[in-house]
Amino acid sequence: MQSQTTFSLSFWISATRAKNNQVSVYARITVNGKRANISLKRKVTVSEWDSNKGRARGNKQESRLLNRYLDLVKNRIYEAHDQLVKEKTFICSQSIKARFLGEDNQEYSLLTLVDYHNTQMSESLTYGTLKNYFTTQKYIKLFLTKKRKTQDVYLSQLTFRFLVDFEKFLRLYVPEDHQKKMENNTVMKHIQRLRKMVTLAYKMEWIDKDPFVKFKPTYIKNEREFLREDELQTIIEKEFEIERLTLVKDLFVFSCYTGLSYIDVMKLNEDNIVIGIDGGRWIITNRQKTHSKVKIPILPVAEELIAKYKGHLKTEKTKTLFPNISNQKLNSYLKEIADLCSIKKNLTFHIARHTFATTVTLSNGVPIETVSKLLGHTKIATTQIYARVIERKVSDDMQLLKVKINKKNSESNFKERGKCY
Repeated sequence: MQSQTTFSLSFWISATRAKNNQVSVYARITVNGKRANISLKRKVTVSEWDSNKGRARGNKQESRLLNRYLDLVKNRIYEAHDQLVKEKTFICSQSIKARFLGEDNQEYSLLTLVDYHNTQMSESLTYGTLKNYFTTQKYIKLFLTKKRKTQDVYLSQLTFRFLVDFEKFLRLYVPEDHQKKMENNTVMKHIQRLRKMVTLAYKMEWIDKDPFVKFKPTYIKNEREFLREDELQTIIEKEFEIERLTLVKDLFVFSCYTGLSYIDVMKLNEDNIVIGIDGGRWIITNRQKTHSKVKIPILPVAEELIAKYKGHLKTEKTKTLFPNISNQKLNSYLKEIADLCSIKKNLTFHIARHTFATTVTLSNGVPIETVSKLLGHTKIATTQIYARVIERKVSDDMQLLKVKINKKNSESNFKERGKCY
């Protein structure tokens, strides 16, 4: 409980700061000897101010208007004090000033929240993740201007209806650089990022209730695309006369045999190669996405590729294991490689990581716990997605086996019937 407080209010001027004989008028709140001053944005002639009474002298219209305003300010400051007393909150000169100015209950807007989040998280989020938040910010602004016909909204205006309308907008919007509507999971990713930002606002008490309480995201479970063993072998054996395609192929194959993502491959250097517990060479690095440490024994195919680019002109300059190339160009060239190798799948660099998890490791009997460690997953549930892919492959293989067995049985029965005749 707060002890008894002494509260007083006075109005004053600073004659030493006069300009053209005019000075600003201030309100001074004093609680237990601690002061807080408020500029009232009003001026008075020095000679017309009564310092003892804290009022303007005379009956001129300017004096009467100023005194009337001072009465209004006095009433509002006392009202602010009374509110804090009733709320049984901590009372000091600054808290009364904040209540009077409305700063203790500031109304924040949605775009203010987005800017705050992206600024605060710039140090803890990776560039790729932060870039996704900037994309979500772009769609929020488009939604506000195109559908809500406004530049911004207060957080208190975020409702379940707002979220439903935003989801509908994303589903129907055709991005200028794609020429097709967003897929369901892409829409849900934007909603998920907005949800994280709104949750941040709720935790900071910028809003009284979470509008996402009744909102249920609907993700469509897609099986991870990966290369079969024959498709991977086709790429490995394919020779290219164009240097850029050879580099992209080598980077892709390296990822297929290490499970490393694009950004993690690009930053590898000699310091990441160490002698492991088995006496062999290992890659030890931190995943940029999750900052988790991964330790990967280097398989022969990956070892050959590291040796191939040792001393390369570009790697000597960057001090990395492989020449650097942008993710955009890399994925563009992978489309060429897929065409030249007659692979019908939408080949992206991330498929290499999926291929490592499925074709290279799980399909060859590597335990899922080990694969999870190699991939740097923080939860084994993430790795189990690949296990389900393998189960589907096992099911397909067993179906083929059943067909073969049935065919053999049919041929055998046919021969037996033939003997009877």
